[in-house]
This record gives sequence, structure tokens and C-alpha cells, in this order.
Amino acid sequence: MAKVFPEESNLVSKAALPRRLVAMLYDTLICVALMLATTGIYMAISSSIAGSENYERMVEAGATTNDPLLSSILFITLYGFFGYFWTRTGQTLGMQVWHIRIQNKNAVSISWLQALLRFLMAIISLLCFGLGFLWMLIDKDGMSWHDRFSESVVVRIPKKARS
Repeated sequence: MAKVFPEESNLVSKAALPRRLVAMLYDTLICVALMLATTGIYMAISSSIAGSENYERMVEAGATTNDPLLSSILFITLYGFFGYFWTRTGQTLGMQVWHIRIQNKNAVSISWLQALLRFLMAIISLLCFGLGFLWMLIDKDGMSWHDRFSESVVVRIPKKARS
């Protein structure tokens, strides 16, 4: 069920690129830790299934490099992290610190589909050397590629109105 955010429209404003990038840096640190933990759990499970000696030989031979199952699990884990926060409160942990939130234009939380579209386009934006993020500097509405693609906006919210 979509959450309606309580702030009046005159209390929120578009989040500027520097604020968005610093929040993204915070979230990157959290995501690195999450991926390390997920990889550790995956390796422990794989080692117990294959046997520790066999798994060690596989690692030494490079057989575990570019594991598509691990890559898929990491992708789903990261999408789950962002999707959970974006659809629930509109804010990841880094966004909470920097008082910004993702929402629909009518101040309602985004859907899981919007979160997926946003997540995928943000990856593409990063792979294009950040061009999708920089786009907001020339966009008439100040929106990035992933804002437009997911039909969502990132707003700066007052400190007292945090979710």
C-alpha cells in the first residue's frame, strides 16, 4: 500500500545534485558491507555443499570467478535494499541523513515496479560515467534519467518532517 507523505508541498523542494551524490556515497558504503556479507554467506554455503577442500580447489583454479549465481544474488540483494527503503519510507539510510526522499509527484511513495525501473536506470546512468546524474543540471525540471524513467522525484525535506 502506498504511503502518503505528510509534508505540505511548500515545505519540500527538489534535491540538488551535490546532496544526492553525498547521500549516494553513504549508501555506497552500506551497500559494500551488504555485498561483502552476502558474498561471505554465499561462499560459506557453497563451501559446505561442495566440501571445503573441493571449494578451495575451485577458488584456486578460478572456477568461482564471475559466478553468475552470486552475481544474480548480489543484484537481487541490492535491489531488495533500495526497493525496501524507497517503497516504505522513500529514504535509504544515506538519504535520511541528508534529508532527501524519493516520491511520486503527488507526494506518495513509489511502487516496487518504479523502484526496479529506477534501480536499473541508475545503474545505466553510472555505467555512462554518471551522465544520467549530470543530466539533471541541464534538464528543464532538474530530473536525472532515473527520475524520468521511473516517473519519480527526489525532494529535500525539512529536518522535522523526516519519515
